[in-house]
This record gives sequence, C-alpha cells and structure tokens, in this order.
Amino acid sequence: MISSYKPAHWMPLTLTSPVSLVCHDAGAANLIFAWLSDWAKTGLLQQFEFNIMLQGPAEKIWHLNPVSLHKKQFHKELRSTLRGSKSLLTGTGWASTLEHDARRLAASLDITSIAVIDHWVNYSQRFERNGVVSMPNQIWVSDSYAASMATSIFNDITVIQLQNIYLKNLVNDISSVSKGNKNLLYVLEPIRNEWGRDSPGEFQCLDFFAKNISHFIEEESIRFLLRPHPSDYPGKYDAWMKNNAYLNPELDKNCSLSEAISNARWVAGAETFAMVVAVSAGRKTFSTLPPWAEKCRLPHPEIIHLRDYV
Repeated sequence: MISSYKPAHWMPLTLTSPVSLVCHDAGAANLIFAWLSDWAKTGLLQQFEFNIMLQGPAEKIWHLNPVSLHKKQFHKELRSTLRGSKSLLTGTGWASTLEHDARRLAASLDITSIAVIDHWVNYSQRFERNGVVSMPNQIWVSDSYAASMATSIFNDITVIQLQNIYLKNLVNDISSVSKGNKNLLYVLEPIRNEWGRDSPGEFQCLDFFAKNISHFIEEESIRFLLRPHPSDYPGKYDAWMKNNAYLNPELDKNCSLSEAISNARWVAGAETFAMVVAVSAGRKTFSTLPPWAEKCRLPHPEIIHLRDYV
C-alpha cells in the first residue's frame, strides 16, 4: 500500500515521540534531516524528544548543518539510544551495519521501526546482513519511482511517499549555466562490483568515460572536475588523476553539491543520486557505466547512457 501526501508540510503519524534517530550513510540522512528541519520550522516537532546516534557521513552532514530540534540527546550506544523510545527512524545504507542493528534491536523491544530508502537499487538487500533479515514496520521514500518499486517488493509493508524536500532545496540553490561555461563535473561513488575485471567498478567507469568523452562532448578546453563521494577516503583518486594527467583532472573544491552543479555545464557519474539532482536542475547528465556492467538503474529518462553511443 502506498500512502503519499499533497500538503507542503505533513508528518506521518507513525513518527511518535520519543523518537530514536539512527543514521550512517549520507543518502537517507540527507532526506531525513531535510524532513525533520521542515517539520521543526512549522512547529510539528515542538513536543518531540529525540535520541540520536549518528556515525560516518551522517554525523559529518549533521555537524555541517544541524537540525534545530527542541529536545534532543546524542548517544554513542544503540541500547541507550532506543531506551524508552516509541519509534525508530533509520536509513538503509550499505557502508555499516548500524542501521540494520538498530532495526533488529527495535523489533526485540517492540518499537515501531521506520526505514528510509533513498535510492532505486538493491531494495531487498538493504534489510539483510550476514543472512539475517530485519524488516521495518514502515518504509518511507521520496518519489513515485521508489514508491512503486518498494510496494511491489514489500507488498505487506506500508510505503509512504514524502516530498523530497532535500532535492527541492538543492535545486533551488543551483544557478543557471553561465555563458561560456565548459566545466564538466564527475560525481563519484563507491561501486561494490568489479564485473570480473579485478578493478573497483568506480575506476572502470572513470576509465570508460575518459576513453569515450569525445563521443558526446565536442568542446575543447573542458575543465574536468572530480567530486568524491562523502564515503570516499582522502586521496582515493590521486593515482588515477596522475595516470590521466592529459585530461587535467581537478578535485572539485565546492563545499556543497548545489555549488558544484551550479559551476558545471555537464554532469557525469555511474548511478549516484547527485545525477538526479543534476537532471532536476536542467543539466545534461551522463551515466558512465560501461557495456560490461549492469545498466544504470536510475529510472530518470533524461539521463544519457554513454554505453548506448559507444
């Protein structure tokens, strides 16, 4: 069952106080923080208590732009985070077991569990670790594509489609392309597949893109900017940049994704959410997944797939 909403500000009744908020990966954290900020501004969270545990990219995102919640307490351990809570709100990221462990603990404590899916891939796998499946009581998504997919896969769980406040805010902050702009922004992401080629997928995508860039961009003197993913370790792409010095690659120095896209005429990547932001902002956007990989699973028809032209 899909439940969507039309009002600008609306909060699902399943979110009941006290709330445990547990996040690790960037994608869902960005969605959740934007919703909470929106609801807090309208006074919907005035009486809510939040017990918060953040790690990894989610913790960094919060520190850069904290949500103004009236009653909140931060924790370092899951059991204390969930103690006394009536609902749990988590992401469904891959880079950690934190959110999965929180859902398992919530189930044992009879706490209503809400999980946010921020993308369009690997839905079932998001709820399994080491053969153990832990499903939430409810799933939140942020667009009709995700709602349809989640409902068809999890037909016994209520799926709620919320407005994508995070995407809306990002796009509102992106300026139009300036005349003469020849900047190409490549938005990176970890790809957990080598496709039998003994090289991380993200580097295969970069190599495929570098080899075939001339097929779809004829401009000369392109400025090639690489924007690492929040979960990438420092220096991850240094060797690649050195080995492909003929492209004059640079690391993008913009703090926010909106600034980075504002500064770009074209955007390329494998299948990261940043490409959806670029498409929504009217940028010509390319998927660089090579022909031997699975096709880009972003459902947005505006994305140009380089593999189809090579």
